[in-house]
Amino acid sequence: MDRRSTLKLFGAAAAAGAMGLPGGAFAAGEKQMVTVVKIAGIPWFNLLEKGLIKAGSQFGIKTSMVGPANVDPAQQVKLVEDLIAKKVDVIGLVPLDVKVLAPVVERAHKAGIMVITQEGPNQSGRTWDVELINSTTFGEMQMKALAKAMGEKGEYVVYVGTLTTPLHNKWADAAIAYQKKHYPNMKLAASRFPGADEIDTSARNTQDVIQAYPKLGGIIGFGSNGPIGAGNVVRQRHLQNRIAVVGTVLPSQGKSLIESGVIREGFIWSPTDAGFAMVAVASLALKKAAFATGMDVPGLGKATVDAPAREIMVNRILVVNKQTINGLIAKGL
Repeated sequence: MDRRSTLKLFGAAAAAGAMGLPGGAFAAGEKQMVTVVKIAGIPWFNLLEKGLIKAGSQFGIKTSMVGPANVDPAQQVKLVEDLIAKKVDVIGLVPLDVKVLAPVVERAHKAGIMVITQEGPNQSGRTWDVELINSTTFGEMQMKALAKAMGEKGEYVVYVGTLTTPLHNKWADAAIAYQKKHYPNMKLAASRFPGADEIDTSARNTQDVIQAYPKLGGIIGFGSNGPIGAGNVVRQRHLQNRIAVVGTVLPSQGKSLIESGVIREGFIWSPTDAGFAMVAVASLALKKAAFATGMDVPGLGKATVDAPAREIMVNRILVVNKQTINGLIAKGL
C-alpha cells in the first residue's frame, strides 16, 4: 500500500475512534462487533454497513465497520490484529484470502473472540459463516445469462476480486464448469483476471482484453465493480452489440448500463440483509442459542445449517435486468 492509501486507512480509523467506533468508549456491558470488509468506501459495503448498524440497534450490540483502502489481504490481517488487541467481543469478516487470514482468525479464536464471516465458507477458525446464496447456483445462473447473450458461442473472460477471494473463485469455477458441460461452442479466452472489486482496475483489464482477444464476445464480472468497469469501456467503445457483460452488480450503481443494454443481466443478494444477518447470528451465538436447520434467523427467515461446516445459509439470489431494476432500487439496492 502506498503512503497516501496508508494515511487514508489510518485517518479513517482515527475518525472512527472519535465517533465512538473501534477504540472509542462503550456502555458498560455492551457487546462490541466490528466487521472487517474487503475494501472501504465502495457502494456494496456501504449497504452492508447499513445492515450492520440496523441489526446492532435491534440486538443491543455496538456495531461498526472497517476495511482497507485498497484490496489488500495483508491490510485485513492488520485490522483484525488491531481488533484482537482492542478485545472486541465479535469480529465480522468478509475475507480476501482465507489462507492469509487463517493464522490471525485462529488468534482471535484463542483470545475468545467470536468470528462471523460472510463470503467465507472456507475460512478456517471462524465461529459461523453466513451465506445468502448457493454458490454453485449463483455461478451457473450467470453463465446461463452470458451464453444466452452470446448465442452460446464465442470467447469470454472472467473477472474476480482477487485470485484468492473465496466465493468469487467458487462462482467462477461453477460458471466455467457449466460452460464446458453445456456450451461447447463457447471458450474461456484466458485465465481469470483479478480486480473486479475496483472500477478502474476492471476498466483497464477490459481495455487490455479487447485488444488481446479480438474475438471476445463476453465478460462475467464476479465482484460488484467488475461489470461497472467493463461496461463503461464497452459503452465508450460502442461495443455493446458485440461484447455482452453480465455479473454481480448493484442495481443503483449499474442502472444506466443495464437500461442501455450494456450489462445484459446482473445477479446479487442484498448486502444490507447480509450485514443484518451477520449481527443476528452473532447475537444468537452470544446467547448460546442452538443452531439447526429450520431455525429462524431474524431478518432472513428459515435457514439451512451445516453444523460441522459451521455454515448458515438461505437462498436469496436476486436477478437484475430492465424489468426488475426499478423495483430493486426502490428496496434500497
